[in-house]
Amino acid sequence: MKIIVLGSGKIGSIMARDFSESNPGSKVTLGDISEERAKKAASGIKGARGTTITTSDHEALTEQLSGYDLILGALPGDYGYRALEAAIEAKVDTVDVSFTPENPTQLDEEARNADVTIIPDCGVAPGLSNILTGYSVSRLDNVREAHIMVGGIPETPVPPLGYTITWSAEGLVDEYVREVTIIENGKKVQVPALSGLEEIDFPGVGKLEAFYTDGLRTLAVSFPEVENMWEKTLRYRGHVEKVKLLRELGFFSDEPVTVKGAEVQPRLVTARLLERSLWKPEIGDLLAMNIEVRGEAGGKKTGYRHRIIDRFDHETGVTAMARTTAYTASIVAGMLAQGAIKGPGVIPPEKLGMKKGFTVNLMAQLKRRGVLVEETPL
Repeated sequence: MKIIVLGSGKIGSIMARDFSESNPGSKVTLGDISEERAKKAASGIKGARGTTITTSDHEALTEQLSGYDLILGALPGDYGYRALEAAIEAKVDTVDVSFTPENPTQLDEEARNADVTIIPDCGVAPGLSNILTGYSVSRLDNVREAHIMVGGIPETPVPPLGYTITWSAEGLVDEYVREVTIIENGKKVQVPALSGLEEIDFPGVGKLEAFYTDGLRTLAVSFPEVENMWEKTLRYRGHVEKVKLLRELGFFSDEPVTVKGAEVQPRLVTARLLERSLWKPEIGDLLAMNIEVRGEAGGKKTGYRHRIIDRFDHETGVTAMARTTAYTASIVAGMLAQGAIKGPGVIPPEKLGMKKGFTVNLMAQLKRRGVLVEETPL
């Protein structure tokens, strides 16, 4: 099987390595706008190669992708949707972790017509969070509420934001500005990112703050009957106040400003500055996730909690964010390649979670990689 991983950065490189190791005989190519970065990532994977890709030329990208059996997408959100469109035209199944501004389910009809399976938002959150939510929903007769809290943070707070970069800087900025959909009293409601701030005590981690981000994605469509549902991102205390200041001063704006006669987007400049200042690979990170789904089953109130605390692997140098994001996507891609997932069309992760045996298999494979998902009845 020939696969290509689009994006050779912090997540894509780990995704490619894990898929190669867990699917012997597969031929892996890493694609990136930077050929140097792609080849560097490929050099650490036996038999892999690196190549240049660009989403700006749709026809060229479509032709390039048509030579593969499976695509794993790990591009920044602004480019992910174009890659999905090209994948469908090239008629290649795809598992994607891009946090696209566009709704990927809009491509469902095109994917069905092309007999292609597209699994979008299949990282850690959205992704694993959706799968675990779907798994809980599948075991309840009706669902009253679903609450997701998740965050990738350094093992200890790092000034000035109490944070370090472990994934796409563009995706991080998007998280702080994109309007958020939640379900409140059975109705979809739009709220600003960074709102809904609360302080929590996360077992095994300590005091954190939680705030709304646009992580529900397809969950809000798949389970419209839920009375209350939201996703909040976790950070160390004081983070939101500082990020709000940057946002209000325009550092996250798409509106160009003129600097020495050249127009630049503040958002892109901010992303590069955050990468330069907050990329600290020598500092370990952790991923904290807590999902609680409550409802009724058999006439009784009940529910399920899923909790994950995953930490930086100091032996391999793989971050907790990469472990939970890349391993989830790689495992799902392996299932798709082996025929365990049936298409066609755009399949949201929570729909996979509702399939009998799927989530149990996924959790077992994550456990073999050292990522433990703890389940507790509520």
